[in-house]
Amino acid sequence: MPPRIPFASASPGVYKALSGLETYLRTCGLEPGLLHLVKLRVSQLNGCAYCLDMHSKDALAGGDSVQRLIGLDAWREAPYYTDRERAALAWAEAVTNLHPEAVSDAVFDDVRPYFTDKELADLTLAIAAINSWNRFSIAFRVPAGSYPPAAHRATVPA
Repeated sequence: MPPRIPFASASPGVYKALSGLETYLRTCGLEPGLLHLVKLRVSQLNGCAYCLDMHSKDALAGGDSVQRLIGLDAWREAPYYTDRERAALAWAEAVTNLHPEAVSDAVFDDVRPYFTDKELADLTLAIAAINSWNRFSIAFRVPAGSYPPAAHRATVPA
């Protein structure tokens, strides 16, 4: 499908606002690998090809394994995620799939032991941010496939 509009250049303020969230998230103290997994899982749920391309490349460049990325859709059954990652992924799914009882007390009670108040607020911001990026990328058909991993962005042309 052809792209619709270049939203980043059409409205630099939108791009700056979303990028500001990412700047904060990079320095908030949550592990980069955890953030990659959450962003990738939310992008799977939303069906965002551009963000799946981006976050899988960033996760691999950050040292995550192909096995963990391939198995992410079945994280509940796969043995290679930590309890903290499982709690974050359950929270990400609940916050992304908002409907009555989606963010239930049970899901909150499960995530609570693994995150401080600040970490949980930051994690929820990361989930809200990737949901926003997904919506812009899907709505305006940002083409997937050409994203250079963040770790190599300085040396790989866009």
